[in-house]
Amino acid sequence: MPEENLREPIIELVDVWKIYQMGEVQVKALRGLSLDIYPQEFVAVMGPSGSGKSTLMNMIGCLDVPTKGKVYLENRDISELHESDLAQIRGQIIGFVFQTFNLMPGLTALENVMLPMTFQGMDKRDREKRGKMLLTRMGLGDRMDHKPTELSGGQQQRVAIARSLANDPDVILADEPTGNLDSKTGNEVMDMLTQLHREEGKTIVMVTHDQSLSTYVERIIQIMDGKTTESLNHNYNNGGIKDEKI
Repeated sequence: MPEENLREPIIELVDVWKIYQMGEVQVKALRGLSLDIYPQEFVAVMGPSGSGKSTLMNMIGCLDVPTKGKVYLENRDISELHESDLAQIRGQIIGFVFQTFNLMPGLTALENVMLPMTFQGMDKRDREKRGKMLLTRMGLGDRMDHKPTELSGGQQQRVAIARSLANDPDVILADEPTGNLDSKTGNEVMDMLTQLHREEGKTIVMVTHDQSLSTYVERIIQIMDGKTTESLNHNYNNGGIKDEKI
């Protein structure tokens, strides 16, 4: 993990609250949560169902804005931006990998990967060239013209990873990336994310409840009842992992 006192966080949440009004009841999904994520970290956000993981993911991914508090992405305050501005930032800086893949069923693998580049105004020829390169890199060079229903779960997730890289984002946000996969395919997906982190320096934030995935990451952020309860550094020591509370 980078030396935190020498680098500015790429993502910073400051006293973030998210309150939903459900009829006459207020649901406090996040309760004054503060969090820093640094460039080139591989972080897991972990906690049980209902702990606030999904809401936190929405904040980190600029999919929602807080009721109170501040969210900074690369030193830009996104807390009060309009949706059009949030969408532009998402497209440029953040790539998403979802548990359910979220591929467009009527599009081929290549067209799915090209789609985020379309929203950024990239020339069609350049979109196609980069899309083919990314799918080939994911081992799907012979599946580019296949639609999602013609692909296995693992292949769909690899298409989703390729799509997340379309605009060369700084941050990959993975929401339960192995949740719909068998263990072997899940390990392959985690190996791909690890490679992106180690070889390309991507910042990866993975939201998961799967404790077995903790061995892949450098830091674990535990969340409970809308608050972070502790943060653990994973340090590799003679082939083993040592946890240190920070």
